[in-house]
Amino acid sequence: MYLRQRMDPVAAALGIALLACCGWCSAQQPTAPHSSTQPGPNGFLNTPGQNMSGMHIYLWAGLKSHLEGQHDYPQWLADWSKLLTAHGAVVDGAFHPPSARDLEHTDVLVIYKGDAAFLGGDSKTVIEDFAKRGGGIVSLHDSLCGPDPAYFSTLVGGAKHHGDVNYTLDSPVPYTIVDKADPIMQGMTDITLWDEAFFTMTWAHNPKIHVLATSVTAGTPSAGTHKGEVAPQIWTYEHTLPGGQPARAFVWMQGHIYANFSNYQVQQMLLRGIAWAGKHPVNELVDYKAPGATKPTAPPTP
Repeated sequence: MYLRQRMDPVAAALGIALLACCGWCSAQQPTAPHSSTQPGPNGFLNTPGQNMSGMHIYLWAGLKSHLEGQHDYPQWLADWSKLLTAHGAVVDGAFHPPSARDLEHTDVLVIYKGDAAFLGGDSKTVIEDFAKRGGGIVSLHDSLCGPDPAYFSTLVGGAKHHGDVNYTLDSPVPYTIVDKADPIMQGMTDITLWDEAFFTMTWAHNPKIHVLATSVTAGTPSAGTHKGEVAPQIWTYEHTLPGGQPARAFVWMQGHIYANFSNYQVQQMLLRGIAWAGKHPVNELVDYKAPGATKPTAPPTP
């Protein structure tokens, strides 16, 4: 008891000293610099260097599947969020289906996720409502695979039925550019990718797709008797859902081999297809130059 009585005044004195010290430290702490960033229309802060007046793109990705170098949806989300931002877009995205709030200010929904056409819960309503207000959809590789291809084809022009053997697996995919005059296909040539092609599809008929490129089906074991058939691999689709506004979709069927996203011609085509689907100038992303950026000078003529 005696010890406690002797310690209380000491503790009190120490407490007063600590409070005084903390008050002095707080006064000496530098305040955070005033930020000039302001929330953009989607609620995100304007990151320095980001073009907040650019088109708004939502990336819906999936978890990694298949072998190394194949179906690398997480790597795509990382790479293309950075790439599209560098090309002047405002980018958001996730591994889950977008909510109505996610798409509220979005121009284009870009999907690279296996079997994304399995729309459950509110996802179907959210994406339908997005298309009804004129939102664009870009489908990459097997994103258009699901249980009801007739339905999903009303959103993107064509879809494949889950469980059917309607693919070539690893094989050459030789493109024939059907519409070389289409602005999306600027600079695109009849290249051959090592990838995967789909051949048995359910197509929309009213309206129909606009084919940009086809491929001859390779003779793989999975192709069977479909060897040699010509099937669309790249297309656009303009449609209007009942009670909605005109909307656009762009589809690239490849992407089984992730490295093909880095092919220069493919990358330029995808940037144009995304811009077109969002009803922006087709070269908006391709031609974007960040403020202060300088064009590289041409090498001296030898």
